[in-house]
Amino acid sequence: MAATPALRLPKHRHIKQNRDFARVRARGKRMAKGCLTANWLELPAGSLSRVGVVTSRKIGTAVIRSRARRLLREVFRLHQCDLNPVDLVLVARQSIVGKSLSEVERDFLTAMNQAGVLKATP
Repeated sequence: MAATPALRLPKHRHIKQNRDFARVRARGKRMAKGCLTANWLELPAGSLSRVGVVTSRKIGTAVIRSRARRLLREVFRLHQCDLNPVDLVLVARQSIVGKSLSEVERDFLTAMNQAGVLKATP
């Protein structure tokens, strides 16, 4: 049985700099699906995928926005090994309010599959 990689999401896998968010938005592709909008920029083979999360004040209070960020980061963390190398910016939409992790995960996987970012399974 093959060893599964550790499903951690260390800080160096987060997009933090404004210029990186802008680069993904300017040069990357975009798709809205369900409760999230995904912006992604493909990276060279061998690179590690990174994620950045954006939540607008329009979706609710600080508690709601924080929960949305946690849900989106958790979905990325669980499926980071299933993605081709990308810089991924996830934007929470209003419909994320009140959704469970499994519902957000379903929207994420649907969007990534349609975007062609998921690795092909053997």
